[in-house]
Amino acid sequence: MKRILSIIAVLSILFGTGMLVGCKSNDCADLVVYGKIYTAEDNQIVEAFAVKDGKYVYVGDKAGAEAFVEEGKTEVIDYSGKGLVMPGCGNGHAHYSLGYAIQTVGTVMSRETDVDKFIKEIVPAAVKKAKDNGAKVIFGSGWEMMKFPRDLCYRKMLDEVCSDIPIYFADEEGHKGIANTILLKKAGLINEDGTAGKTEVRGGEIVLDANGIPTGYVKEQAGTYVRSFLDNEYLFSVDVAKANMVGIQEQLLSEGYTMYQDGYSSYFFNDNFYKAAQQMDQAGDMHFVLGTAWELDSWMDVAQTLEKAAATKKYESAHIRTNWLKMFIDGTVESGTGFVEPLYPGEKQGIPNWSEEELTDITRKANEKGITMHVHVMGNKGVERIVNAYVNAGKKEMRNTLVHVYGVNEADYKRMADNNIYVTSGMLWHHADNELQEELMRILPEGMKDKGYPMKSFFDYGINVSSHSDFPALCGAPDDPFGIMEIVLTGVYHEENGKPWWTEECLTREQALTALTINVARQMFLENERSSVKEGKYADFLLVNKDVLTCPVKEIHEAKPAATYFEGKKVFPM
Repeated sequence: MKRILSIIAVLSILFGTGMLVGCKSNDCADLVVYGKIYTAEDNQIVEAFAVKDGKYVYVGDKAGAEAFVEEGKTEVIDYSGKGLVMPGCGNGHAHYSLGYAIQTVGTVMSRETDVDKFIKEIVPAAVKKAKDNGAKVIFGSGWEMMKFPRDLCYRKMLDEVCSDIPIYFADEEGHKGIANTILLKKAGLINEDGTAGKTEVRGGEIVLDANGIPTGYVKEQAGTYVRSFLDNEYLFSVDVAKANMVGIQEQLLSEGYTMYQDGYSSYFFNDNFYKAAQQMDQAGDMHFVLGTAWELDSWMDVAQTLEKAAATKKYESAHIRTNWLKMFIDGTVESGTGFVEPLYPGEKQGIPNWSEEELTDITRKANEKGITMHVHVMGNKGVERIVNAYVNAGKKEMRNTLVHVYGVNEADYKRMADNNIYVTSGMLWHHADNELQEELMRILPEGMKDKGYPMKSFFDYGINVSSHSDFPALCGAPDDPFGIMEIVLTGVYHEENGKPWWTEECLTREQALTALTINVARQMFLENERSSVKEGKYADFLLVNKDVLTCPVKEIHEAKPAATYFEGKKVFPM
């Protein structure tokens, strides 16, 4: 009799908990997905996963996942044969905050190669737009530095269009700028009587005319110095930043990014981007993880800037990480401002912004404050200098990072690996059209002429390398992860644009996906909670409309998210 009663009790429990329709009620998932699933865990492929309360509770075969389904409660997505399911991608360095700000009131964005058209059409249109909206300043971007002569007097050309409010236009890289006279006077580069004022800014170049007067063309840190005299609070208020955050999120999620490291969060010399992100997150409207970086330029006070960077900790949350300091070692190799060895043709050198002793001291102080170094460096001599600083003063656990990295001396790869130094690379720049390839052969130093941004070498040495797009400084390359993926597999973006570039450094499909997913998470200290399909992690994933692991390589750039999920919720399309 006792045995019969026990059987009845067990059956009652099973019926009462819903076990006979798939799961125990406390184990039932909110969502179950079937399909070809790339986990980003050692290139593992599985058939299914289950999600509950925003996290993966099961990862494995389809039969195992079925146990988590309760009819009427669990959403089931069968994506079998439709494409690839994979973790959300990350962008290890970009400037969406700047890219969207440029498009707001009082600013303009263009990409122009013709000086005459720029001055006669684009600038007047920007001035009209700005003045119609009561702007106090005009700020824009997009002229191509390799096409604009450096020996023109740009301030006078801009003055002819507008001389009563400050104008600053950055080039498409953001490393050079042109300004009108009123702004140069505010910055002290020209005195009120028209004579030369400040003609040198450390880490930059103020181009002078034959009489020693600034022409309005400024390079590298000289450009950021001049920009600091704009009315930046007007340009980038909290309200402007909040409006931009909506567009930034829409672009990220539509392209398949659920993590993003902002390359310069104090671009407008205030903390309004941080405030806007915090308010968005507090409202429950933030569906990606944001990393921020405070910038230290070579003309700034180091101690004060480090304190400002440390103070941004007050904006941190589950979706906002603030522990990075952005610096520039040099400019860009392609434009002649990268710090290189051997020298450029004509025995010219680029622009190194900091001594090794200064970099060592800053690295030590930043790491002691819990701040990770996030340093723009292009030339191989610049890489050697910052690696020395990281090795001699950095903490391995801080994951100090090199950004972009055009050239690396062979010995530095091993030092980077041995000291847990990270790299985030513009892998999309691993292509160049035929015209640019010919130009690079002419202007680059010996040993660099037929080379670009290394990728495979980082994997070979075990260095954590992540992908970035550097938006909006794309140089004609795509921003989305699958356009980038095709480039890193082939060395070219659309064959008609040029022959493949430095194919010895191209990656495998699995390496490309690693750089686009889990390696970005590691860079952002998120690998234990995001960016791979693993039990216990947040369910940030994509339903991609192509299987980018097996489709023809020339079709990978056509792939896009059919849906983007963040913490188990579909956030694109809504």
